[in-house]
Amino acid sequence: MNENTKKKNDFKKAVTVVLFLLPAILLFFGLLVTPIVTSVFHSFFDYKGMSADSGAMKFVGFDNYIQLFTNDLYGFGTALKNAFILAALSVFIQLPLSLGLALMLGKGIKGERFYLSVYFMPVLISAVVIGSLWTKIYDPKHGVLLYLLTLIGKQDWKPAGGWLGNEKTALIAVFIPTVWQYVGYHMLLMYAGVKGVSPELREAAMLDGATDGQVDRYVVIPSIKGIIKVSIIFAITGSLKSYDLIKIFAGDAYNCSYRVPSLMLVRYVLNDQGGIGSAIAVIMIAMCFAIAIIINQVFKERNPYGTNKLKQRS
Repeated sequence: MNENTKKKNDFKKAVTVVLFLLPAILLFFGLLVTPIVTSVFHSFFDYKGMSADSGAMKFVGFDNYIQLFTNDLYGFGTALKNAFILAALSVFIQLPLSLGLALMLGKGIKGERFYLSVYFMPVLISAVVIGSLWTKIYDPKHGVLLYLLTLIGKQDWKPAGGWLGNEKTALIAVFIPTVWQYVGYHMLLMYAGVKGVSPELREAAMLDGATDGQVDRYVVIPSIKGIIKVSIIFAITGSLKSYDLIKIFAGDAYNCSYRVPSLMLVRYVLNDQGGIGSAIAVIMIAMCFAIAIIINQVFKERNPYGTNKLKQRS
């Protein structure tokens, strides 16, 4: 094969690769890169987001960002606090529950497939259905929760305005159905990792006298650390951009417990404050990327001997 023929073949291969990648590249830029760039651009302007005269844009620089963090009227600090509370609850309550279920089912208990289906089923239900279901559970007059409290003589635990109408209980009331909906999702991710752990590792640990708990702690969990990392990223970023359930529970109300960044974003865009809404979107994107990078660094494999010692040995 001469040099010209080889170059033609290489060119054809390159063109083929580009053509196969082109749809994915177009989707990536159209659905991800373009909206991010547009949001960053709009965040430097004062304009009416959804109005007919939204084309009238006034450059304000970083003023939208400054207003969000300094003007108490926007309440963005409260929104961030609520989002981080939901993220912390997800990491320290939801994920341990998912891990416990995954470890239990991964041991091959009787009815394993049945339990997997039951725990994963809420993931398949739409947020609208879940919101409607739990709204009826929380109903302060005829709800299931009030009925259960009445059975044990604790009906006085019902807060003023109901669980969804009281600022002290609304955020927790949102979190409980969120756990119920997504605990099965994270469980399935971790379950797949648990089932992928080599049986020889388990047997070796058991032969050395390790209990089931010690096998899980020192063998299984370290083996699925990568999956746990992904679940933590999904849980935190999902909490920071949570919208659907909170919107359903909040309705037209807008008390402090229902203030989260995504709800504020939609609210300000619809209220002809597109620049503020775009600034919130950019902050949410930056937070999600930053948290993903931080978690990747925390879970990054480190050499216990240090890089300098490796260089000296080589």
